[in-house]
Amino acid sequence: MRQTWDGNPIAPEPPYGASIIVYRVMAHGTEYLVLHRAQRGPDYEGDWAWTPPGGARYPGEAVEACAERELLQEAGLGALCRRIDDAASDWAIFLAEARDTSEVVLNDAEHDRFEWVTSAEALTRCRPGHAARGFELARRMVE
Repeated sequence: MRQTWDGNPIAPEPPYGASIIVYRVMAHGTEYLVLHRAQRGPDYEGDWAWTPPGGARYPGEAVEACAERELLQEAGLGALCRRIDDAASDWAIFLAEARDTSEVVLNDAEHDRFEWVTSAEALTRCRPGHAARGFELARRMVE
């Protein structure tokens, strides 16, 4: 059975996990949450350095429950997660709105910092391209 980096089992059938595109509407425009992965150090800026909150689905876990669990674990945010991609994809993409006063609380084992950025900046930072796919879908729905 496949496992996550920290040894948890991954569901054997798709979707294998979920990415949650978190946005908030501010007076100056819409911002999106990106997290910097801690595994390669705070200066790493290559592939997979920046991502939306997300992670693997456990065997038998509903993908909606996975999205809400990962959002709470990685960013300390409780929010309704609404699926926005094709239900047949290998990795589910969800959209969640945060309040402008929401406090992000990181899981230090996984991420060392976060930023609220424009959709264009999220698309630039999150590499490779499929890591940013959710931001493009979200931008079409939100902006």
